[in-house]
Amino acid sequence: MKFYPRRRRSAPAIIIISLIDVLLVMLVFLLFTTTLKNTPAVKLELPESSETARSGASKEKPPLVLSIRRETPRFFLGERPVPIDQLSAELRTAQQRDPALRLVLRADRESEWGDVVKVLDLAKQASITNVKAYTKGKAP
Repeated sequence: MKFYPRRRRSAPAIIIISLIDVLLVMLVFLLFTTTLKNTPAVKLELPESSETARSGASKEKPPLVLSIRRETPRFFLGERPVPIDQLSAELRTAQQRDPALRLVLRADRESEWGDVVKVLDLAKQASITNVKAYTKGKAP
């Protein structure tokens, strides 16, 4: 019997374990530094405004987004369609859960002004004082 001595393998030129460690650290860093946007699923064409919204992260609770569009269903709380007759009750329960509730209106450019006024009246009846409107920012 002929026995051959085992050849020693040479160490690889690139150390894979160190590369995996660096990639994991970069992945964790990107996960913690990435800002997540709350983009509603309702597609609207927003009107333009000369004032632009402040960008950046906020420490406040996210607002309750109410979208109004021309087609039916017209009113959406977040991504959920809500009939106009139930909207008042929904706004009241949301305000009771969070007294510092911020309501943000997103009205389509082609939606009726009367719908916007109805929603503003319902928000006032529900004692929601912080109401804002989304618009498409326009550079000065």
